[in-house]
Amino acid sequence: MIKPKPLQKGDKVAIVSLSRGLLGMPFCKHELDLGIKRLKEYGLEPVFMSNALKDMDELEKHPELRANDLKEAFLDESIKGIICAIGGNDTYKTIPYLMEDDEFKKAVLNHPKIFTGFSDSTNNHLMLNKIGLSTFYGPCFLIDIAELDQEMLPYTKQYFEKFFLEEASFEITSSPVWYYDRENYSENELGKPRKEVKEKHGFETLCGNGKVEGILYGGCIESFYEAFQGESAKVYEDYQILPSIEEWKEKILFLETSDNKASLEELEQMLLEFKNRKILETVRGVIIGKPIDEVYYEEYKKIYQKVFFNIETPVIYNVNFGHAVPRCIMPYGCNVTVDYDLKKIIITDSIFDMKDK
Repeated sequence: MIKPKPLQKGDKVAIVSLSRGLLGMPFCKHELDLGIKRLKEYGLEPVFMSNALKDMDELEKHPELRANDLKEAFLDESIKGIICAIGGNDTYKTIPYLMEDDEFKKAVLNHPKIFTGFSDSTNNHLMLNKIGLSTFYGPCFLIDIAELDQEMLPYTKQYFEKFFLEEASFEITSSPVWYYDRENYSENELGKPRKEVKEKHGFETLCGNGKVEGILYGGCIESFYEAFQGESAKVYEDYQILPSIEEWKEKILFLETSDNKASLEELEQMLLEFKNRKILETVRGVIIGKPIDEVYYEEYKKIYQKVFFNIETPVIYNVNFGHAVPRCIMPYGCNVTVDYDLKKIIITDSIFDMKDK
């Protein structure tokens, strides 16, 4: 797995709209300006790809434009990082344009760079992982960089700043607080804090025990379910995006539920698809994200315990990544040690290529 280099002051970072084209809409102008300001405060130069600010309807109709932006970003050697604007629901439509483009695939391997985003960006993470690049299930431009409060949320900021650090390892810890999603993201919300709640659970081990080592791989469970038997299934099959059962054996799987707030029946159905494919019993361990707004918090726990009751794979729950706010980074392809007794998650190697350092 090829890793990117860390960011430095003066670096260019590309902003891409690979799913929903919200970024260029007039009602998002205040968020756009705020995100630009925040990146510049880090000494970064934001570069908006050719189609990133186009009308939402046009980008929905033309996934090839979205795909071209990602290719453009990887081809540009002066760009050192790529930040997804936001998620959506049809990012998989970009995959055929990119996986059939040898120039793009060579650029990914020859010009590796930070790629971060979450939610439906899962599709691009899994595609890039298949090509051979380590990426980051982490902050996006609109929700995180352009957080409407006076600054980025402290926990999210702490992990965003790891993109600048040369660390041999680091621990993913439980955030001391969590935040409700905003009811709206209008200009009237500028400077207003989110509703904050003290964390009372911390990481919870739902089943299993001991210390497990493996390679991080995962994303949004809804995106995976679609890849198994939804609209994107044929795309995933055609380009063999997902790991073979042998490759699953080295993984520690991280999963989280989206802001759709899946019903208990829907969550169980999605998990059973993983189970029926022998994935849950094959991976070395599982890390589950905090549900957004803690909706169905206890009910979800029971579903996970029900699905895992007859397999030995250990499961840790309520980890701060994905849709729940705040969020850390989960580096694909990196080694991780999960201690299910002490409830500790440690990334045990550098998330960056440090050969020339």
